[in-house]
Amino acid sequence: MSLLTGETDVFQAASAAGGEPARCAVMFLARRQTEGFAGYDATHEAAIGRVIDELAAEGWRLSIREMFDSSAPTHAIVLDTGFTHSFDMAGVFEAPGITEAIRGTIRLEQAGWARLFTTEWLIGPREFAPVLGAGAGTDHAWAFLALWEWNDQWGAATPAERTAYDFECDHAFKGDLAHGVNIAGRHRFDWAHGWHHLGIWEAPAPETVDRAITGHERVADFKFTTSRHVLGRLAPLADLIRPSETAS
Repeated sequence: MSLLTGETDVFQAASAAGGEPARCAVMFLARRQTEGFAGYDATHEAAIGRVIDELAAEGWRLSIREMFDSSAPTHAIVLDTGFTHSFDMAGVFEAPGITEAIRGTIRLEQAGWARLFTTEWLIGPREFAPVLGAGAGTDHAWAFLALWEWNDQWGAATPAERTAYDFECDHAFKGDLAHGVNIAGRHRFDWAHGWHHLGIWEAPAPETVDRAITGHERVADFKFTTSRHVLGRLAPLADLIRPSETAS
């Protein structure tokens, strides 16, 4: 796969970094359906759990942490977002490839996911390799997802202007890493969606994300993009798919 933007000091192509360029992100923004509307119960919860176990056995990465550490537990971890966004849950899994990604979403929906959630699925292949920040082994209880598309100003810019912009932004990304943020590389979404890229961060706290974004504003990161951001606390998927009558 060709790169939509060039490599920088921070970001290296997944293939060049010894990664797996064929792997594919499966991002989801899920809103819980009206209570009782879809007849979701413990049998559907169990069926979703079985599909998740099957996906893990098939080589899916079911948490952001697994994208950095293949030895991490295979428990599905998502973002609890109901307190910050109009949807209740978000997350990113990583499938072995695009075909597996599409089939996996269908299997989840059929198992009962569609009874519990109305979901926006976004799928795209990995472009850049993950990058670990300072304190990478410490607890990261929060995650930040950034979708963006390159705007008309980026389209009108010369190759030299785009390269200069990429390296200006690199200063901000180095600041993110210094704050303890881990960046799960970058994924390409432009093959099937209006968004061009997905960026995924692990962060110690919301305040960390705020400081990091301030650094991006200082280098005018957003002059060439239109962005959509998602912030959430990391939580086991199992906690968020319980039927309402059994939820803790």
